[in-house]
Amino acid sequence: MNGHAAGSPPAEGASRPAAGRRSEAGGEQPAASDRPPKRDGSIHPADVSLAEARVLVRRAVDKAEQLGLRGAIAVVGASGALVTASRLDHGGAGGMARARSKAWIPATQQIPSAEHLHRMTTLPAPISQGFVTASPEALFPGAGGLPIRDGEVVVGGISASGATVSPFLPAGVPPEVVSADGEPANPEDLLIAYALGTPYAGQHGDDRTRWLARFGDLTVAPEDSLGMRPAPPATGQAELDWAVALCDRVLAAAESSGLRVSVAVVDRGGDPIQQDRMDHAVAGGVDVALATASAAARFGVPSEQLADLYPAAQLAALHPAPLLAAAGGLPIVVDGDVVAGLGVGGAHPATCAALARAALAHAAPEQPAIAHAAPEQPAIAHAAPEQPAIAHAAPEQPAIAHAADAGAS
Repeated sequence: MNGHAAGSPPAEGASRPAAGRRSEAGGEQPAASDRPPKRDGSIHPADVSLAEARVLVRRAVDKAEQLGLRGAIAVVGASGALVTASRLDHGGAGGMARARSKAWIPATQQIPSAEHLHRMTTLPAPISQGFVTASPEALFPGAGGLPIRDGEVVVGGISASGATVSPFLPAGVPPEVVSADGEPANPEDLLIAYALGTPYAGQHGDDRTRWLARFGDLTVAPEDSLGMRPAPPATGQAELDWAVALCDRVLAAAESSGLRVSVAVVDRGGDPIQQDRMDHAVAGGVDVALATASAAARFGVPSEQLADLYPAAQLAALHPAPLLAAAGGLPIVVDGDVVAGLGVGGAHPATCAALARAALAHAAPEQPAIAHAAPEQPAIAHAAPEQPAIAHAAPEQPAIAHAADAGAS
């Protein structure tokens, strides 16, 4: 799995056609026998796995801390659904949404977001505006997002954004750290190239001009360049590490119960700190987890109680943070103050709420405790027997299985 096909990276905004085949402009398509198999051997395309996506994000976090950056990194699957995302400590609100939008573009359009930006700014306005209307996930078409490839198949996209994540050189950054093989580089594109393990290729215009403005004629020898060298493991991300551990408890409980869910931990303002979607979990669970977590964090009550307090339909107009007045979200309270929210989606709402309560109940003593838990809600179930089974499937179509090994999210 990598960000580009093997070999030298393509020029900025370009995509390399496979050897022996015509490019997209040519009309010839590869024979069926030449097409790469799906990741799981099925006919259905698969997203990058959660395990693989988390490795990419963690590598980006390590490099971001080395560079002194604070922001968010997101991985979106080829289906367009988020797989995982992490916000560095003090990363600021809003970065996760921008990172997710920039990652959606290479994941689904299969080109770097810089190329997409170029197209959107050169097309007539009705076309570019129509694209965003039809594809609202692409609302922020910034440069910096790159496809994640498994061989020739795009299985996702990755991008970063946030408080200090940008192509501009941070104050005090050593020149060696923002140099790749002796050439000027920029921090945002460095952390994404480093995460993917691909050769550095700038996505934000002229790196040399920014270098000259900061360092003048200073040069760094290739052997002294640290931009693409291994970064030390991040050690200053206490809040992120806490949020990841909380998500891990939810994911482990869901796995042991035969469930596939999504989970989100948000700050008190409803901005995500950590989000994860289990392999083959339904795509809509991502949005439910985030919206129930946000509802719980912003109002300090379990998400299903929100409709009892306010007209839920009117709350959405008050703030852009998503809100959902359904079971699954719980506030996290420390010393009487709401500090965060936890939301679970993708299974029956009562089951999602039970997963959230169990994760918080088993938190380490030094971790925040849950307040306002609703004890009357049912415990985690291996399945929701009251939910109807699917019927009337066409005989030739694959049947739905509980372990949807062949399905795509």
